Amino acid sequence: MTGDKWQVARDGAIAVALVTGHLSLVMPFEFANWMLVFVRVSALLAVFPVFNARNVPVQLRLALGVLTALLIAPGLPPMSLAQVSVGQFVLLVVKEVGVGVLFGFVARMVFYMLDVAGAIITQEMGLGMASTLNPFSESRSEAPGTILYYLAVLLFLALDMHHWLLVAFQQSYRVLPVGGAGLSEALFNNVLGQTSRMFLVALQMSAPLIAVSFVFSLVFAVLGRAVPQMNVFSESFAIRTLAGLMVFGLSLNLMAQHISNWLRRLPQDVLNVATLLGG
Repeated sequence: MTGDKWQVARDGAIAVALVTGHLSLVMPFEFANWMLVFVRVSALLAVFPVFNARNVPVQLRLALGVLTALLIAPGLPPMSLAQVSVGQFVLLVVKEVGVGVLFGFVARMVFYMLDVAGAIITQEMGLGMASTLNPFSESRSEAPGTILYYLAVLLFLALDMHHWLLVAFQQSYRVLPVGGAGLSEALFNNVLGQTSRMFLVALQMSAPLIAVSFVFSLVFAVLGRAVPQMNVFSESFAIRTLAGLMVFGLSLNLMAQHISNWLRRLPQDVLNVATLLGG
């Protein structure tokens, strides 16, 4: 056997030994327990818009994940890793990443709701061609949607929901210990129900704009029949946009109430998903 082949065979044998070997060969159990907490919280922070915005440095997000894991891990009962191999530990890490991503998806649902509401409002106001860069969703977004995003972030911080979300994350370990996640029909129904509620609330938020747009469309349709020489489209565009802006401004208080109600339910929604994942 040549030197190169011997080197490849030796490296392969070492890799197999590490994957199938005992976890203590690679890292201490205390560090392994901390890492399992770290990957769950980091996956949540990577998905949730307030923490994963482009203007938030990656180093800051990693530091927040490390700090949160350092605060939470000591208060949790250590997982028994005496019989866990390196390969099994990698599977645990993947599972915890999936749990964190699902938590982040549930917490992010309110911002998906604002995307839908903003798109409907924009179409009803006739502002479909005007868009700006949304710093939270990292994509082009219409002005009403961007305003609602900023409003949601301000309410999220003003209501201390960033604290309550971390509390819910810590409490999730009571109902969903490390490695205990599993899919179920109840979990699917819960996520599907939240998605349905998201579209319903988005429709409720945009209802005033839909009503005003319908009234103006009806009025200008009648005018178009009564005065055929009138260019209804060009005449109605500016009036519809102006009326939409006025109604949008007047209904911001109602929209803020819808957003606040959803945000207050956010920690419990995360705990409900954790309970269903834990079976």
